Amino acid sequence: MDSPRAALLRPILTLTINPALDVSTSTEHVVSEHKMRCGRSRLDPGGGGVNVARVVQRLGGQALAVYTAGGPTGEAFRRLIEAELIPTLAVPIHGSTRESFTVDETGTGKQFRFVLEGPELSETEWRACLAVVGESIPVGGYVVASGSLPPGVPDDFYARVTRLAHGRDARCIVDTSGPALAAALDEGVYLVKPSGRELGELVGATLDTEQSKIDAAAELVARGSAEVVALTLGGAGAVLASASGIIRLGVPQVTVQSTVGAGDSFLGAFVLRIAQGFPVDRAFQAAVAAGTATAMTPATELCHRVDVERLEAELVALA
Repeated sequence: MDSPRAALLRPILTLTINPALDVSTSTEHVVSEHKMRCGRSRLDPGGGGVNVARVVQRLGGQALAVYTAGGPTGEAFRRLIEAELIPTLAVPIHGSTRESFTVDETGTGKQFRFVLEGPELSETEWRACLAVVGESIPVGGYVVASGSLPPGVPDDFYARVTRLAHGRDARCIVDTSGPALAAALDEGVYLVKPSGRELGELVGATLDTEQSKIDAAAELVARGSAEVVALTLGGAGAVLASASGIIRLGVPQVTVQSTVGAGDSFLGAFVLRIAQGFPVDRAFQAAVAAGTATAMTPATELCHRVDVERLEAELVALA
């Protein structure tokens, strides 16, 4: 969606401290103790922040992607992301960048996802990553810290990133889980995208109904943990809570091929539209459109701009 707002784009930085080389393939049936012949494989540079930067780029924006890289896998990862012409800053580490595997079972339509832990980072390495982020945060811009923390990295790592962002008058978006998410929320972030289960853990309650999830999202906003809370409800749609109230959107009806990367695409479109100066409700529509467009693509493929803009226009027309 071309717009004069693109010229006003506030800078975006993404951080991926635990990236993954995404390997995807297919086989007719997954059977234990059998040698399974697979179809063609696909390699993509993956990990939360990296995928956010890739989606921002696909939708006509630009983000600086900071990530760690090590070993032969890290070198392959570096070549793949640089081939997409995304501005990057790679922080070298001793261990080898992890891999993730996605196998589509063509006989049943099921998908199997195997996510490896990642290399252990030394204190020197994670502090080096933090230093690069601190030096690169755009004043008045946006920081998207996304993905799991690898072994060796303290639970308050994203909280430290959030403090650095605050020091540069930048808005911080955090997409992770567990203690790392809780620590970041203690600092107060701009946007968070927990699952229903993670949301329940954060507020200390079992959320069995849609309304209880919406109430819990509103509670995070009310107590100042996040300015905006995004909550996807699967086929039931998505909810955005902010000081302005609750926004509810249905999901466009499409044929789902794979949900890998849908959440990252949601964040990529959201931060791009906000950085372009659009209001929260329009950014939310773009985010739902991008997440849905990614679900239309196979394996680890991300959304295509033409699909995002078509679905976004549909959601805007229905508003």
